[in-house]
Amino acid sequence: MLVNLTIIDLAVVKLLDLDLDKGMSVLTGETGAGKSILLTALGLALGDRADSGYVRPDCKRAEINLEFDLSDAPLAQQWLLDNELDDEGQCLIRRIINQDGRSKATINSRPVTLQSLQELSGKLVEIHGQHAHLTLLNGDEQRRLLDVYAKNQPLLDELNNGFRAWQKTNKELIALQKSAADQTEREAMLAYQIDELQQLELGSFNYAAITEEHDKLANLGEILTIGQGLVDTLYENDQASVISRLGHSLTELTHIARYAPELNEISSLLAEAKIQTEEAALQLRRFLEAQEADPLRLNAVETQLGVIHQLSRKHHIAPEELPAQLTKLEHELDNLTHSSERIETLKIQAEQLFAQYHQLAAQLSQRRQERGIELQQQISAVIKELGMPNGEFLVSISQQSSDIPKLNGMDKIEFLVASNPGLPPKSLAKVASGGELSRISLAIQVTTANDKTTPTMIFDEVDSGIGGGIAEIVGQKLRRLSHNRQVMCVTHLPQVAAQAHQHLFVFKNHQTDITASTVRLLDGEERVNEIARMLGGVNITANTLAHAQEMLTTGFNPHPSTSEG
Repeated sequence: MLVNLTIIDLAVVKLLDLDLDKGMSVLTGETGAGKSILLTALGLALGDRADSGYVRPDCKRAEINLEFDLSDAPLAQQWLLDNELDDEGQCLIRRIINQDGRSKATINSRPVTLQSLQELSGKLVEIHGQHAHLTLLNGDEQRRLLDVYAKNQPLLDELNNGFRAWQKTNKELIALQKSAADQTEREAMLAYQIDELQQLELGSFNYAAITEEHDKLANLGEILTIGQGLVDTLYENDQASVISRLGHSLTELTHIARYAPELNEISSLLAEAKIQTEEAALQLRRFLEAQEADPLRLNAVETQLGVIHQLSRKHHIAPEELPAQLTKLEHELDNLTHSSERIETLKIQAEQLFAQYHQLAAQLSQRRQERGIELQQQISAVIKELGMPNGEFLVSISQQSSDIPKLNGMDKIEFLVASNPGLPPKSLAKVASGGELSRISLAIQVTTANDKTTPTMIFDEVDSGIGGGIAEIVGQKLRRLSHNRQVMCVTHLPQVAAQAHQHLFVFKNHQTDITASTVRLLDGEERVNEIARMLGGVNITANTLAHAQEMLTTGFNPHPSTSEG
């Protein structure tokens, strides 16, 4: 559960350090006091998109820190382990938003992406906003709620994996069947191109060696002329060769070294130079003697290079890539040659996957039918308690007309409501009263909450549009939800606030130049006064205070049938 929320320089909040407890907590305060910014801060810390508008005026950055106790969140613990972000069981989330709009996030002091933050947050907190009932109008959301209630996720995962396997197989099958129409023409073209490339003997193809040989053959005359000149200069000119001059120099240096022994090392270097020069000259002469002009070979290499360049241009690739191109074309031809066999194999696979999918879809549909009856009975009972005595909630499950597999099964799921006797049930989208839709949404959330593993649930004014005794029942149900999880609720209803274990009061502080919102934990007389304010507005009488005290007493000692300690 969430044990601490710290906010620094976020919008109207300058500094807030809020400790939270288990059970049910409510946030109350005047309209515009800043209750919504707390939920905004939570959303940002849990991965919502951010911009510079969230940073408090004249501040460099905004910061939100969350601390969670993971003892009731095994899925979050496992996620942290799997992503190597665990830190001895603690979970600290930090989100910083800079003045330029950039932001960064950390989990246990290690940088993470927003996607990672969102993945973890789904295992920690579930937020039901003021417009949750609008989301409920979406057909896929209705399907999701039923599957959550029915605990269908393992079967749903198996079915969707099967669907993707069938979809992939069927896509390949359709592509092969389509290409089979012009297969003969393509096979002929591939065979011709492969034959062209095979004539290059690409098995031992070395483009660099071929170009090197061509350069040598094409420039052999220059090589022989310059090479012979070098041999003469180095060795064969008796009087002026480098060898004879080195020999003469060595003789003179040896003579004077008798008088200056320190010159012996230089003599050794010069003797070595003479030996190396002579060896180089002899090797060069042997190389030149071995060379022979070969116009036929030069012509053959030039022809080969011409073909190589022509084919590389034809296939729009570099000459070095021709062997890989041959392999690619051979693979494609092999696939085409065996495509008829592949088509038959894919047909069998697609039929098997199709049958397996429909078998799983039938199982899923049966579970939805069975649990859908239970769900509609439970929600019908709750909406009756919430001021719709004639209300009936129905889960309509029908099969789509086509047998083509689709994600999440073959069922069309729709939530229907009959609010008055004798009138046919209508889809939620056609429920005329916004207040009725809000109550139905709350009934669904309360009914399906027990089947969720999220340890913290947050309700943002989901009780709008109701009041009186119904509001008290809503408060009791939210309190009952908090028996095995943390429930936080932003509310304007004193009947709901009176049910909370922890009452947080949000107010604006006008003592500084820039208005700041803050939060204070109410206890004792302060809490009585706040409930009285919610009941009576500006003029709070003794009767209002007595009523507030009575509501709090009743809230802490609910009817035995709803008691949870």
